[in-house]
Amino acid sequence: MKKVLILAIAALSVLAIVGYWGFQKLGGNAPIDIQLVENKPENLAGITYRGIPGNEELGKVFERMETQKGRHPGSYLHTIYEVEPAGKLDTMIVFVGINQTLPITDLEFRSFENGNYLLAKIKSNKWVMPSPDTVIEKLLEFAKENQLELSGVYIDKIISEEEVQVIAPIK
Repeated sequence: MKKVLILAIAALSVLAIVGYWGFQKLGGNAPIDIQLVENKPENLAGITYRGIPGNEELGKVFERMETQKGRHPGSYLHTIYEVEPAGKLDTMIVFVGINQTLPITDLEFRSFENGNYLLAKIKSNKWVMPSPDTVIEKLLEFAKENQLELSGVYIDKIISEEEVQVIAPIK
């Protein structure tokens, strides 16, 4: 019985060490780099989706904006979650767009009057990226430490599968 217990503890220990090593290799403990940018956030052209998260219409919105991104070199996909769903069947409101200086026909155009914003850079594998709540918490801490007041809008800028930037305009 003791041998089985010792083997089980050894196996669990090895699994824990390998799991932690894998988490680290994927960037699980990578710091969230936050900086103050003294400029207005970029203008966005896109589509607002209202509905449930699993609806295929949401996928079509992302596909359409990916196509627009391909037509406009140097642009990145952006999302603004105005109402986040609490569950799979709750209504969400999300704006999906690309950065553009001028409006694009048939797309909403959003510009931001805020003169400055905080920029959080997150670089890690999508499987171990910090949650949106964690990123917002870090942005709020940074703002408080620097006596800044955020507007409450958080714009996710998707650079790649392994890099996301969060833009938080300052009031």
